[in-house]
Amino acid sequence: MEVHSFFLNLLLILLTARIFAELATRLQTPSVIGELLAGVVLGPSLLGWVEPLEAIRMLAEIGIILLLFEVGLGTDVRRLVSSGRKSIIVALSGFLLPLLFGFFLAYAGFGLSPLVALFVGGTLTATSIGITVRVLADLKRQHSTEGQIVLGAAVLDDVMGVILLALLYEFSVGGGVSLMNVGKVMIFIAAFFVLAPIAAKLISLVINHFDDVSAIPGLIPTTIVSLVLFFAWLAYAIGAPELLGGFAAGLALSRRFFLPFGIALRTNAEFAEKIESQMRPIIQLFTPIFFVMVGLSLNLHQIDWQSSFIWMFSLFLLLVAVLGKLIGVLFIKEPWAVRWMIGIAMVPRGEVGLIFAELGRISGVFSNEVYAAMVIVIALTTLLPPLVMKLFYSVYGQQMPS
Repeated sequence: MEVHSFFLNLLLILLTARIFAELATRLQTPSVIGELLAGVVLGPSLLGWVEPLEAIRMLAEIGIILLLFEVGLGTDVRRLVSSGRKSIIVALSGFLLPLLFGFFLAYAGFGLSPLVALFVGGTLTATSIGITVRVLADLKRQHSTEGQIVLGAAVLDDVMGVILLALLYEFSVGGGVSLMNVGKVMIFIAAFFVLAPIAAKLISLVINHFDDVSAIPGLIPTTIVSLVLFFAWLAYAIGAPELLGGFAAGLALSRRFFLPFGIALRTNAEFAEKIESQMRPIIQLFTPIFFVMVGLSLNLHQIDWQSSFIWMFSLFLLLVAVLGKLIGVLFIKEPWAVRWMIGIAMVPRGEVGLIFAELGRISGVFSNEVYAAMVIVIALTTLLPPLVMKLFYSVYGQQMPS
């Protein structure tokens, strides 16, 4: 592609993503749905104006890494510790049940290979903490009983999801499931999560010092993006996906992070706030490119819509995706209204589910039909729960403790 054509494509992606995200938000739906639709409209499914070329794909990769950095940056490990047993029960059941249900549905029900079935189950484990937090905040319920349990569970769900993502990446690269590869990846991940936060904390102290004496603006975003990219390269070097590096860097730099084993490196809350505020425009620039790329990669014309497979597969996956999150609330002791609210709040897949699905696509594990079904299910489980949550609170809000 010539340079001027690339500029035009990038212009179309950024502006269309913004317009569709604004429309989605005004329609009381998550902005990620608008960005996904922007890719469908611009791509081969509809207008065919933009192709998923390698240059755009590289920008999308940066978007994924920065998105995981933002997830790590917003992860509150103290909340996970303080939220207690109920959050752990909700997180574990909401992680394991969709994984198992999705795997057996794809493998035994639809005859897909074990690796494809594992990717399907892995995609269904996701919970979008960003969408859930936004809805709870809109309803002023983020500090309620169900809000605290959901946020604690979503934190643990994110951590387990990133680890599972690393394992699935290894399986896709290695060509199959191997216990030896599982052990190797788990050892690498454990070492990475122990050493990377310490290194990131020390580096952040150096960045903070030089930011105070720098004669020109922009030191923090430049050095933090460099740190994230270095961690992404390091993660790849040890056999894990680059995404893990972005998540670890964000987790370590979070003002709510504390190091294990009694290691104390003081967190400068003011510096952490600077990182969040100065990195936000960069993250908001690159992450929409990833979601548009998901839509661009989906060619709806190549899918046999007359086939019963995609409709039956999507329907059963949707049932599994919802039930897998709802069943876990049966194991905690709370009023039934609170339990159902927790279950509904754990359903949205959002950006996290799309990351899993995209990994399955680019690694060649998902066929076009399976990938389309996954995107449909992710879109529905992202779009519907916020609407159900708001309706639920309007009907049962008076019965729920504050």
